[in-house]
Amino acid sequence: MLMPEKWTAEQKLFPYQVGFTCPPFDYDAAPSDFLRMCPDTVGVHGWMLHVPDYAHGLDQRKQNFGMMDDFVHCMARNGADVAAQVGSNWVHASGLGVEGIRQHCQDLSDKHGVAFHMAGYAMVEALREMNVEKVALNGAYHWPGWWQGTVGFLKEAGFDVLWAGNFVDQGWFETQEDVNALRWIFDGDLATKSFDFVADKAPDADAYLINGMCNFRRADGVPQRPLHLTRDLEERLGKPVIGHDTALYWRIFKTLGIAPVTQQDRLLESLKS
Repeated sequence: MLMPEKWTAEQKLFPYQVGFTCPPFDYDAAPSDFLRMCPDTVGVHGWMLHVPDYAHGLDQRKQNFGMMDDFVHCMARNGADVAAQVGSNWVHASGLGVEGIRQHCQDLSDKHGVAFHMAGYAMVEALREMNVEKVALNGAYHWPGWWQGTVGFLKEAGFDVLWAGNFVDQGWFETQEDVNALRWIFDGDLATKSFDFVADKAPDADAYLINGMCNFRRADGVPQRPLHLTRDLEERLGKPVIGHDTALYWRIFKTLGIAPVTQQDRLLESLKS
């Protein structure tokens, strides 16, 4: 039996349908985190990139950049309204530059008839929306080449990066290997300590950013991404705190024309007004 090229509103399972993809070997919390703050009119589907020899190299991201086309095509054929790419490093690893990434997202959206957003570029869009000029980057678990690539991308986009560095630069770990061994899940109090450090280094920043999709364990041991911590961090620091997770979710909601039903950080709360 032939399936429809485009799903009608009556055929869709949910009025709003979102597809996520993530790097190979990363069980991704984004679909769960996003869905939990959505109205029940939203459905979420996931598609993990399949690269058997993947080792989180920036060169591998560049080599497999074409898989974004496959992902968006699959989501379009399955009735998604938005296709979202998790992983902040893909934008700078591509070598396309800020304008090249913007055009790439637009081209895939036009080609497949579904809005396509990348986490790394969503951060740029969110900062522009909030009229932010000066930022400081909590590089978290990111290897030096990763967070330095993000800094370069932000600077190319016109932002003044006052300070940037990862958990090793901040003094919480002796080596990058020590950070990697934790598989990017850290003690809960590190979120506060690391942001206090960054804020002390860059008190004049308009906003504080955090790289990637790191997790911090809450008291019962469940890992949580920055999404769950930003409201408390913003109250503590008196400035917007934006992660690549929250920036991507904000961009998806903005495209769908809806807002979270739960209380969130400043960026996501701006959708309600």
